[in-house]
Amino acid sequence: MKEKKTVVLLSGGIDSSTVLAIAKSLGFELYALSFDYNQRHKTELESARMIASTLDVQKHLVIRFDLTDIGGSALTSQIKVPKHSNQERTVSSLSTIPVTYVPARNTIFLSFALSWAEVLEAEHIFIGANAIDYSGYPDCRPEYLKAFEDMANLATKASVEGTLKFKIHAPLISMKKSEIIRKGVELGLDYSLTWSCYDPQHRTVKGERVKVNRNKKGHTRPIPCGKCDSCIFRAKGFQEAGIRDPFI
Repeated sequence: MKEKKTVVLLSGGIDSSTVLAIAKSLGFELYALSFDYNQRHKTELESARMIASTLDVQKHLVIRFDLTDIGGSALTSQIKVPKHSNQERTVSSLSTIPVTYVPARNTIFLSFALSWAEVLEAEHIFIGANAIDYSGYPDCRPEYLKAFEDMANLATKASVEGTLKFKIHAPLISMKKSEIIRKGVELGLDYSLTWSCYDPQHRTVKGERVKVNRNKKGHTRPIPCGKCDSCIFRAKGFQEAGIRDPFI
């Protein structure tokens, strides 16, 4: 049934993983979509795989392309990821869009999601966009998501012929990170499987990089830097939620 299918954008972070859990709780048949775009924090894909497995998605598709050919972001080039010495980094302190913004990333991701949704005859697309505890990216705002939804219903065969009407769902858009975490815990989501850091750190042993962090499921991963925007928002969220981050 097309009304019970949804494509969910899944990075493996707190927000997208929580959205996947929300979509499951609403009774949707889940199709998770992740991207290997040669991002600095590619380790997030392993988290996406584990989350997709624990939430019983029908299919988890990983699409590969290389945005380092375009660059323009600290996540897809040699630009350094900004670091901060404490957890006082807030949205109000952001005077400019940070260099971790990847040009048109959500437009690219949503376009792939729309393409797959049309093939699946799935009217619903879920995204973990948030406009409260976030880095100020322009493609996480409600007006952007509404504009994309309008475009989706103008640009596809299924919508023009009237067989599908696409809906972009962003259930976290107005939630604080602490509220998102509480919702995920309520739904039984295992946050020890998620990854947030933009700049994974590795330890070198005898000239070789090794993954040294091990979560409670026994999976080894790099160590979060603890000082990028994403790490700080994660720490702030768990602290305000009064919940210990199970990844640590």
